[in-house]
Amino acid sequence: MFGKRLIVSGAIAILIGTLGACSGGGNAGGTTTYGQDDTTSTTTSTGSGSGSGSGSGGTASAQDDTVHGLKDSVRHVTAKTTRATRPRLVRKCSTATHRVRHTSSSGTGSKRKTRTWYTTERSRSCTKVRSGTETYRKTVRTEKWCVELDDVNGDKRRDDAWYQVSRSVYGDARTADDRARLEFDPISEGC
Repeated sequence: MFGKRLIVSGAIAILIGTLGACSGGGNAGGTTTYGQDDTTSTTTSTGSGSGSGSGSGGTASAQDDTVHGLKDSVRHVTAKTTRATRPRLVRKCSTATHRVRHTSSSGTGSKRKTRTWYTTERSRSCTKVRSGTETYRKTVRTEKWCVELDDVNGDKRRDDAWYQVSRSVYGDARTADDRARLEFDPISEGC
């Protein structure tokens, strides 16, 4: 059953692709159906099928995130913490009992007998309640690794631009020569 559905779904996809190619617009504005197991998912694409671009959407966005330029400086911002207090939560449990009625029947007709008995069952419930305060280390500044670039993305006017980067990118930039060309995906702008 699964094999037949897969073959039929494949044939439909090829037929739709062929019809879209014959119309001159590829699959723009068309619908492609993919079969998988017992479900069918449909994706619809829109557009004119023409125009200039710099590759697929995923590639373009990945390239937009990447920056390059000449190394100016690096900076490591250490984490900063302070002592603070907060409510102290402790676990408090309570046990409750309740009576449960049980019945069982045996026999049929006039010889049917019903037996009834009771048991006591216990249940335990726990909650967190406030009990005084406790001290802890509160982070007021997170640790950051930053790189400063000149001539960002080839623009001679974009100098002294700071970027927050990963620790490994920071390590590579720190050991690189001054004015070396660097390229990386920053976490964010500024430092």
